[in-house]
Amino acid sequence: MVNRGLQRRSVLTGMAAATLAPRLAHAEEIIDLEWDDLLPDGQRAAPTPFQGLLPHDEQIPITSQQPASSGVRSEWSGQIVRLPGFIVPIDYQGTGVTAFILVPYVGACVHVPPPPANQLVFVTTPEPYESSGLFEAVNVVGMFGVSSLSTHLADIGYALSADEIEPYRL
Repeated sequence: MVNRGLQRRSVLTGMAAATLAPRLAHAEEIIDLEWDDLLPDGQRAAPTPFQGLLPHDEQIPITSQQPASSGVRSEWSGQIVRLPGFIVPIDYQGTGVTAFILVPYVGACVHVPPPPANQLVFVTTPEPYESSGLFEAVNVVGMFGVSSLSTHLADIGYALSADEIEPYRL
């Protein structure tokens, strides 16, 4: 006679292993992206971000100063990627950020006009990340995809579901 508790435990263990196996397989297949990789072929990065600082005392919508996007690239959709950047918080849980815009340079979307949508990534994370502020550089690892999202700060061309957020290291 088979012990039903032991049999149930074996089934549950097998199910848990089956759900973790795809994640572990992807762990070795992380694609390292740079911001230029997100631009369509033949496109160049946006001009120097500090050409015009935003006047914070005026009521001009920041999105009105965002350059038009010339499209996005979809070849990394559904892939696990690593992308460095800076955090512009959108949503918090306690003191940790759970949704943010990953931007290529300090101050984007806050102190200077936002870059084109194809240079912005909307990131969500189930575990709040305790960010040290807007000047902290991070690496974000997770499932990447094309998105069409508009926030009060900018239109965004990509999304990333973060599995890992860590301080940036060379």
